Amino acid sequence: MHTHNSHWSSTTALSPSGAVGAAVGNGRGEGARTAPLRVDAQRNLEHVLRAAREVFGELGYGAPMEDVARRARVGVGTVYRRFPSKDVLVRRIAEEETSRLTDQARAALGQEDEPWSALSRFLRTSVASGAGRLLPPQVLRVGVPEDGEGLPADEVRVPQQRTQPGGGELRLVAGDGTTAAVDDAGAAALLEVVGLLVERAREAGALRTDVSVSDVLLVIATAAPSLPDPAQQAAASARLLDILLEGLRSRPSS
Repeated sequence: MHTHNSHWSSTTALSPSGAVGAAVGNGRGEGARTAPLRVDAQRNLEHVLRAAREVFGELGYGAPMEDVARRARVGVGTVYRRFPSKDVLVRRIAEEETSRLTDQARAALGQEDEPWSALSRFLRTSVASGAGRLLPPQVLRVGVPEDGEGLPADEVRVPQQRTQPGGGELRLVAGDGTTAAVDDAGAAALLEVVGLLVERAREAGALRTDVSVSDVLLVIATAAPSLPDPAQQAAASARLLDILLEGLRSRPSS
């Protein structure tokens, strides 16, 4: 597998200079030969990304690349040509979903004047999109006690993503193999804009004072169950979110 990929990379690297096209077609009709390949490559990339979102959404980031290739109806070699390792593909999907959630939060802030409506709109939109199943672990941060002591608000633990049976803990790594966060700037932007939604709802007296940004993101992850039937999944998500929203709301003191 590795040898094949290396060969593919070395031959395709020549294509910008026209060496490959010249060897095949003596320089004639090179555009006709390469253009369809570019279209096919783009189509394959879209299929792989769509399949990865579905597979990781259903099974967690522990799902193997072979499952992604099977869902995309391409060979696993095609997946590895676009994404040299599984970690690279996971980073791509996680970063895209983080950006997607950030856009949804900004839209809710801009389109709803009432703080609780803005927060609930964001939650409903995000849950309906299924983004919670693909949240990167470092934005699902929850403070937990350690050695009998609580952690400060800015020092939080990361729960594991769902993994395949027997699979290890997900670790998102950089291209050079070193452990790294998924797009720290993207994660920070998401936490900041959701923080605004939370702060406004809390100040308006609509949100429980002990609810944090992490709690809101956990709601998105929790209210996005993966069920085989789309209609059942949508209904279950909507029902579960209704219950969770009631749990987030502040109650007037009696």
